[in-house]
Amino acid sequence: MGNKKNNTDKPSVFSKIKKFFLDYKVEFKKIVWPTQKTVFKNTGVVLTMIFIMGIFVAALDVGFRGLLGLVMSVSSNIN
Repeated sequence: MGNKKNNTDKPSVFSKIKKFFLDYKVEFKKIVWPTQKTVFKNTGVVLTMIFIMGIFVAALDVGFRGLLGLVMSVSSNIN
């Protein structure tokens, strides 16, 4: 009666899992790992940027705290 699909057209779950791991192995071999020198250089750049951003955020904190103190002292002088 009609278009009955065969179960043989569809790969089994186990064959899909096997294909996944075979493809994974092939792709894993294509990875180009960085050298130790590159890793240390990039780590230095990241740590330097973290330090710079920390100083920037601390400066903003001090500035906003001072500004808030100024606003609060002006408002307390009004009363």
